[in-house]
Amino acid sequence: MSEDSTGQRWMRPAARWNFPNDRSETLNSLLNALKLQRLTAAVLTNRGFDNPLLAREFLSPQLNSLHDPFLLRDMDRAVERLQTAIRQRESILLYGDYDVDGTASIVVLKKAIEILGGIADFHIPHRLRDGYGMRSEVIERAAETGVRLIVSVDTGIRARAVVAHARELGIDVIVTDHHLPEAELPAALAVLNPSRPDCNYPNKHLCGAGVTFKLVQALFVRSGMPTSRQAALLDSFLKPVAIATVADIVPLLDENRVLVRRGLSGLRNVRNIGLRALLAVAGFDQGECPTAHQVAFRIAPRINAAGRMATARDVVEVFLTGDPERARELAEQLDTLNRERQRTESEIVDAILAQCEQCEFDFAARAMVFAGNAWHLGVLGIVASRLVERFNRPVFVLSDASPDSDAEASCLSGSGRSIPGFHLLDALEAMPELFQKFGGHRQAAGLTLRADQLDSFRQRFAAYASERISEEDLRPVFSIDAEASFPELTDSCVEQLMSLGPFGFGNAAPLFLSRECEVAGPAKALKDDKHFNVPLRQNGRLLFCKAWNFGDRAEYFTPGGKLDVLFQLEDDPTGRKRGYGSWSISVKDVRRC
Repeated sequence: MSEDSTGQRWMRPAARWNFPNDRSETLNSLLNALKLQRLTAAVLTNRGFDNPLLAREFLSPQLNSLHDPFLLRDMDRAVERLQTAIRQRESILLYGDYDVDGTASIVVLKKAIEILGGIADFHIPHRLRDGYGMRSEVIERAAETGVRLIVSVDTGIRARAVVAHARELGIDVIVTDHHLPEAELPAALAVLNPSRPDCNYPNKHLCGAGVTFKLVQALFVRSGMPTSRQAALLDSFLKPVAIATVADIVPLLDENRVLVRRGLSGLRNVRNIGLRALLAVAGFDQGECPTAHQVAFRIAPRINAAGRMATARDVVEVFLTGDPERARELAEQLDTLNRERQRTESEIVDAILAQCEQCEFDFAARAMVFAGNAWHLGVLGIVASRLVERFNRPVFVLSDASPDSDAEASCLSGSGRSIPGFHLLDALEAMPELFQKFGGHRQAAGLTLRADQLDSFRQRFAAYASERISEEDLRPVFSIDAEASFPELTDSCVEQLMSLGPFGFGNAAPLFLSRECEVAGPAKALKDDKHFNVPLRQNGRLLFCKAWNFGDRAEYFTPGGKLDVLFQLEDDPTGRKRGYGSWSISVKDVRRC
């Protein structure tokens, strides 16, 4: 809790529980047709997979269900130009981004071009020195070295001036991106982006690596290589593409579900020595298959740490090196950077919460902007996410754009994150004159502005949000898939429920309600009194349940109390290794009975 400017304490708002409609007839038809467990059929029915054909397709996504890559507008032109460059042995420059999505895109496209006989180098901007996006000086250096083709990956859709400059220098540019475009597209040779308004590609939610994968798929189709070899190569590329798709928080539905499910299953048997080393430092045994949740919280942060804290070139090298010792060294460096990132992130969150405790924040505001001196720019997006989780409203976190540069000492840069009902990029586009640059999409965005514009931004952002966010929007919402009793959570039931994954954005892990659960003993604090292991008994069965981030709600877990509990099921490899079972319950919310 924190005090607002009137001296009132900030209280966690009561969550809204949305209960599923009664669709017993549909549920029974799935039970009979597919021989499913009741809870699995209930989840599928609640999520719209309410006939046997749809349910069967969802349960068994196939690689042959991927969309034709040539449905992406400009794909023919992009493939033709790349084929010419490969055939004539032109030097191709890949211009990427410094996050998981950008680095995975570079790895996939560089390897594909080289397999087809081409030559490709790459450039990744330094987050702190260069910032996000394409820069003209990089294009000029490329022109001086004889580059005549640049392919952007996970960037470029808003780089109209840079692309125009490249044309002036005689360089063709192929833009591959997934971010929302401006009204006018870059004047590139080809623009591959399912989000462009005139593109009819069925999947509008590919991440940058997903778009790159479609380009590679198209190149292989036109290459004439045997179909069996195409399939084997695409399968190998699906591993980094799956990691990027999870990390970039795009909906894990439709084609994305196929990419991630098949890509993650391939992580059980990894031949790439760099990826093997990365899995090892993340704590995975050889042959262990990470879940999407584990990718998001254990693998992706280590890859992202390079771009946040140092240089993302190390990420590309760890995937491309053929030296096991060098791969191990780079993976350990990424692990060290990730621990540094965690410490830095925690320090900034604590500093912001201290600002709140010192009454520097108006809790009536429906959007928040925090700014500080010398906060590390590389972690501000994660910090914003943590604050959205805590306060359930849009947040921007800003810091000195370049504290070591006199030229930019009066600027602030940073990142924002949003709640589901609020479009962050639309908010920025309503006040573009405040910013030196900005970009992003619905849930995440970045910006740079002069320090003297901070108060104006804070006021206008809050005013814009107040017109579009209601009090009800500020309450967390839990959409329940089904009611469940503890006795029906058998190993076979849980195994079938887990087959509904991969779980993530757009396909959340099923949320269940169990009523009148008794707190069967004292809760055990797991770490810093923020997390608990709680014994709960319901319908005669005792389960030990994990309650993450319940530090401010510990009073609910008084022994003997009765609770209605919302929970999700989680894969538990640690418990499995210790012989305690392969899954666990994660408490999401509680109400006293």
